[in-house]
Amino acid sequence: MTFDPITVNHPFLKGLTAEQLEILAANALPAHFQAGEAIFREGEAANRFYLITKGAVLLEIYAKDRGSAVVEKIGAGDVLGWSWLFPPYYWRMDARAVEPTDAIFFYGTGLRQEAERNHDLGYELMRRVAAVAIQRLQAARGFPREQTLSL
Repeated sequence: MTFDPITVNHPFLKGLTAEQLEILAANALPAHFQAGEAIFREGEAANRFYLITKGAVLLEIYAKDRGSAVVEKIGAGDVLGWSWLFPPYYWRMDARAVEPTDAIFFYGTGLRQEAERNHDLGYELMRRVAAVAIQRLQAARGFPREQTLSL
């Protein structure tokens, strides 16, 4: 897969080197989800992540005493999934498309292996994915998006 100019401008990819983009492209595929389709569920093995290019996704958590709660609604320009990079590699929330959604699927397991060989890439992935994880945790605490960390 090669990235078109629009995709390369995705906030998650900005500033990566041509070599790093090539490695990511080698681990990428286009993805599409219908409205209502589950993308992943809490507790399942986390081995991938997505760059959302169109559409909207709800991130939800389940609490025994409160049931399901929406953490955040994300869309074009956002990253979906950070659990693929942090042990024990299980999803920590549910993700469900709420409208037709296009994304770029990245095979996280392969990228983790590549990051072990290429520490510059590993650092960039860790830095960027950690920013996403912090943003999601702040959203779960009810902070407005303007107050969350961005790349």
